[in-house]
Amino acid sequence: MKIIIIGAGPGGYETAIEAARRGIEVILIEAGNVGGTCLNEGCIPTKVLCRSAEVLEEVRAAEDFGICFTDPLAGHADMAVDKECACDNAESAAREGSGASVRRIPIDFGKVRQRKSQVVEQLRSGVMTLLDNRLITLIHGRAVLKDAHSVTVYSPAMEYTADRIIVASGSHASPLRIPGGDLPGLMTSREMLETDHVPGTLCIIGAGVIGLEFASVFNSFGSRVTVIEYCGQILPRSDSDLAKRLKQSLSKRGIEIIVSAAVKSISHVRGTVAEDTDANAGVSGRDGGEPGYRVEYECKGKILAVTAEKVLVAVGRCPNVEGLGLDNAGVKYSAKGISVDDNMQTSCPTVYAIGDVTGKVMLAHAAVSQGLRALNHICGQSDRIDLSLVPSAVFTMPEAASVGLTEDECRERGIACKAVKSFFRANGKAVAMGQTDGFVKTVVAVCPADVPDKTVVTESDGSPRTERTDGPRFRDGQILGCHLFGPHASDLISEMTALISRHATLEDLRGIIHAHPTLSEVFR
Repeated sequence: MKIIIIGAGPGGYETAIEAARRGIEVILIEAGNVGGTCLNEGCIPTKVLCRSAEVLEEVRAAEDFGICFTDPLAGHADMAVDKECACDNAESAAREGSGASVRRIPIDFGKVRQRKSQVVEQLRSGVMTLLDNRLITLIHGRAVLKDAHSVTVYSPAMEYTADRIIVASGSHASPLRIPGGDLPGLMTSREMLETDHVPGTLCIIGAGVIGLEFASVFNSFGSRVTVIEYCGQILPRSDSDLAKRLKQSLSKRGIEIIVSAAVKSISHVRGTVAEDTDANAGVSGRDGGEPGYRVEYECKGKILAVTAEKVLVAVGRCPNVEGLGLDNAGVKYSAKGISVDDNMQTSCPTVYAIGDVTGKVMLAHAAVSQGLRALNHICGQSDRIDLSLVPSAVFTMPEAASVGLTEDECRERGIACKAVKSFFRANGKAVAMGQTDGFVKTVVAVCPADVPDKTVVTESDGSPRTERTDGPRFRDGQILGCHLFGPHASDLISEMTALISRHATLEDLRGIIHAHPTLSEVFR
């Protein structure tokens, strides 16, 4: 058995490693760096920045824990200084307005960037070590399907043939199709990760995971951040309570978040923006003569604008379906991704697709699980992977995480449910950490005893005809979803994922002993 895998992101390289473990020969083709978007310009480098921002916030709060410093600026006159002296945006008005003191903490952004590069290189080197296997051949180049069994790699042009092909070509940042949406200097997450300084003012278009993580990080670093979101809430597809609380928390930190706002145009701004002139009515931004951008948007029937030194476009991602030669193999696809069945098999039986290119769940861990499902199907093996149950996390401060159904989704599906909540302010470990902002919201099924699981359908003469299931049925109290907002939410969500996957109830959860004092006790 031989398999060709197009794309060496998490889905591609993990599948290749597992296939080799099973004795299958693999040709792994990658046009860029091994590790894909996740390792090189996504999950990993952004988490490095998140950690730097987290450390900075902890140092700021050190005096609350009895840790006192001498003058933090002594001997660091050449360093950029956060909030009050970094990036020319002297102060955070929102913080000062709330009475919070802001420590003058020096930031060496060059070292932050250096650490990011070191972490990425270390992990990339680790992946290369795992791929150093006699059954795995790594090919660098652009792959194009020739037919249902063959792939041509450019350049130089070489042809490879295999029994099965798995497409794991990933995705790219969605463009902003408005006037000025292609102006030079506008950034996607890729360029934002490579910026060589902390911008004084930053406008982020899109309040999804990517936009909010960058907003949280650069707010901590010293940028004055404005986020503009088209939908009525941040994290549009998330639990509404979670989105509301996260918005409140980020706003309290000084991040301006504007929802239900449609961006209309982006233009260059030269020189000082006069906020009080008729031409700039409704414009907010920093004073100064630095070139920047003017982002016009419509909100509540009014045309308003924000000016900023830098603009990050974070309006989603598009599957990489172009240029793959999918038509040559009879693979059905659209701009939304390659069409696959439950086993990740495409319309061409010998071709599979996994990860972002399918347009399903654009998360690295989803791609890895989809790759394992595809490999099991190729090998004729069954598995218990539930591809419908994929946890997600947002690495803001505090973090947010979700798995399973929301209340709204339950109602849409006709599932009777209720939500139960517990709060970090009552958790001993959270209080000791000084991180009490947040809650756990667990969505559980409600199945009254007088509602039968099945309904008998009778003929007109009264005789029974068929028996049908009257919608989805669950055990009373069965856990359907969990939505976390608070410290280490990204770690805590795994426990609820395991319980949901095993159809556990609230009573099952209450019967589990949690170590004390730990954050996991919040589930009780």
